[in-house]
Amino acid sequence: MITPKEIIERAILFSKEWKDATRENSDKQTFWNEFFNVFGVERKKVAKFEETVKRDGSSKFIDLFWKGELIAEHKSKGEDLDEAFFQALKYSNDLRKRDAPKYIIVSDFERIRVYDIRNPEIIYEEIKLIDLHKNTDL
Repeated sequence: MITPKEIIERAILFSKEWKDATRENSDKQTFWNEFFNVFGVERKKVAKFEETVKRDGSSKFIDLFWKGELIAEHKSKGEDLDEAFFQALKYSNDLRKRDAPKYIIVSDFERIRVYDIRNPEIIYEEIKLIDLHKNTDL
């Protein structure tokens, strides 16, 4: 069992290791594997990369999908996180109701937004990567 102190220590290291990342395609899967590890979770036991959803007769791919829990959509540094959120929300709507997530997380390496989509107002919390250790409870 991982302690809150260990989570904070891991979050600090994670933030330092990822502070210079910029490119979605080359780094997003490693980023998410290591992000889950901050919390002592082995990503491959709970979530899949590139989950297929059907939209308008074509296949689309969710960056990271944890059935019934969350969708994560990743962008390159500086890209529009609102756009990433709406993309993930469309994916959520394309899933079977029982598989739909409670949360959407979007990131551009520098920022992480957590949306609780069970809330009708769909508000979010935004965390700067460098401050992840101060927000691990979120």
